[in-house]
Amino acid sequence: MHSPHPHALIVFCHPEPHSFNGALKDVAVETLQRQGYSVEVSDLYAEGFDPVEGATHYTERAEPDTFLPLTEQRHAYDRGNLPGDVQREIERLERADLVILQFPLWWHAQPAMLKGWFDRVFVYGGLYSGRMRYDRGRFPEKRVMLSVTTGAPAPTFTRHGRSGHIVALLWPIHYSLYYLGVSVLPPQVTYGVQGGGLSYEAESTFRQRLEAEKAAWAQRLEGLDNEAPISFAGWDDWDEQGMLKAGHPDIWQL
Repeated sequence: MHSPHPHALIVFCHPEPHSFNGALKDVAVETLQRQGYSVEVSDLYAEGFDPVEGATHYTERAEPDTFLPLTEQRHAYDRGNLPGDVQREIERLERADLVILQFPLWWHAQPAMLKGWFDRVFVYGGLYSGRMRYDRGRFPEKRVMLSVTTGAPAPTFTRHGRSGHIVALLWPIHYSLYYLGVSVLPPQVTYGVQGGGLSYEAESTFRQRLEAEKAAWAQRLEGLDNEAPISFAGWDDWDEQGMLKAGHPDIWQL
């Protein structure tokens, strides 16, 4: 463990608590607690988090006539006057050694609720700045991972699959997290969580597989301390124009 009493935050983003996403969240809570973690859940829908950034969140404006989101975020952070829900979420992040984002893939990305959580909680001037990002980010000691469900089966999410390459679909989320300096662990993707009349296998087989997926998730969580994070380029890899330096081996990766 990274500390004598590690703390985990699960950001749960699904409107139905009894969904399979809810079940995976419950598995994570139970498994991590067994391992000695204290666990906190940020239930975005149940808590009524407002994902829409806007002028109404800021009572003491730096620029009263024009809403400039970055300006107002930094102004509020510097004065200790952030919106209450944003301050609450930042404090939850600060407490956590491990963060799990639990959500379904909707329209090839995270739900709008979770994207809005990124927009509002990752406050400019507080959680990142021009000098405080990537491998010089604020949270180098934190580990973050995605637990994602999809509707379609796994083969369709391969490089040439009809659902889109899952690596490419999750890359923007992973990179936004790396922007804060965290270690991003490989995601847990549960494929083929069928619904809405779409069916890829018999209902009895489907139910048995979901139970197996929950067991696999618990087993994965028990071994997280032995996992290596996803590799990203850092400041020493880029030239003055923000491009990989000539001769860097990653230039030859697709």
